[in-house]
Amino acid sequence: MNEQTKILHSIPVDELTGAISTPIYQTSTYVQEAPGLNKGYDYARSNNPTRKVLEDLIAKLEGGSSGYAFASGLAAIDAVVKLLKSGDEIIAVDDIYGGAFRLFTQIYEKFGISVKYVDTTNAANVAAALSSKTKLIWLETPTNPTLKISDVKTIASIAQANNILLCVDNTFASPAAQKPIELGADLVVHSATKYLAGHSDLIAGLVVSKTKELGEKIKFIQNASGAILAPFDSWLVIRGIETLGLRVKQHSENAQKIAEFLQGQDIVKNVYYPGLSTHKNHKIASQQLKYFGGVISFDLKVDDKEFATQIVSNTRFFKLAESLGGVKSLICLPSEMTHKSIPREKRYQSGVTDSLIRLSVGLEDVSDLISDLKTALYSFNEFQIAHRNAFTA
Repeated sequence: MNEQTKILHSIPVDELTGAISTPIYQTSTYVQEAPGLNKGYDYARSNNPTRKVLEDLIAKLEGGSSGYAFASGLAAIDAVVKLLKSGDEIIAVDDIYGGAFRLFTQIYEKFGISVKYVDTTNAANVAAALSSKTKLIWLETPTNPTLKISDVKTIASIAQANNILLCVDNTFASPAAQKPIELGADLVVHSATKYLAGHSDLIAGLVVSKTKELGEKIKFIQNASGAILAPFDSWLVIRGIETLGLRVKQHSENAQKIAEFLQGQDIVKNVYYPGLSTHKNHKIASQQLKYFGGVISFDLKVDDKEFATQIVSNTRFFKLAESLGGVKSLICLPSEMTHKSIPREKRYQSGVTDSLIRLSVGLEDVSDLISDLKTALYSFNEFQIAHRNAFTA
């Protein structure tokens, strides 16, 4: 069955009414037939029919046992970390999302959960970092924002051999492009705010477990901690998923053309996009990803925050904003926005320079987007003249 057909027909018709659109059960509680006797629902924090459709849908799309919907991507990450206890250790990708870094270092480290950051694009680095305390390996692939690709299958075999959980943040790829559980991961998380919902109109997070046992632990944490996704937002994510395959395909096609354009620009030093043959992880990306995604990052030959700020502040179609994965294109400066919470030295070690610019390529006509970037890149003549030698080196 084609993936787009599978997505559409994984969303059930409502059994009660025959509604082809999932009903929004906007209720806090449910009338019981007798004390403790109900129709499977007693209180909406614990269960909601609209949310359950989304949770079952993401589990099916990711090839997992069960799925759970949270109020944000960070709430989903938080639920996974709560599987651990004081004294446990996480090995995490070095080029990590700033919010995850903040959560790990400023919240969980004070509770005795330590974190080692390694370059997971080389699986040997992961194996070398293991200790008796390691209980979780945390991957983002592609990473945010330098689009590094880790070999999930190889790292999964390392995790399994050492009885360690492997969690993959699949936000940048989505199940339309990559299925980490099929590659051996135990858990998958999403900021459903991004490609799954797809329209920049909600905040949501998802966790998918490989096994029923692990899923029951996440379910307990979801109910006990209470950071659940509301019915209306659940419905919006379901609606977004209906067009996921089509959107990710077009995002990727547009991004490929823009990445190739950027590669030919004198003032651009590096272009980070796994669809380029020059990307250092292009080979594993080609094996692991159906599509290369809609996010591109690039830095300038002159590592100057002021000039980068002028560029991101002077585009017409690329709107200056955090987040990604929506139908409209976005542009941001990670050092001052999404990754500001990460110390400058650590940012630079993972490739996030002061001049690194991140694009979330939308669904506009790609020729308009390229024209927009060309104008922004070359509209500051005084700066370029002053740094002509650096730009043309």
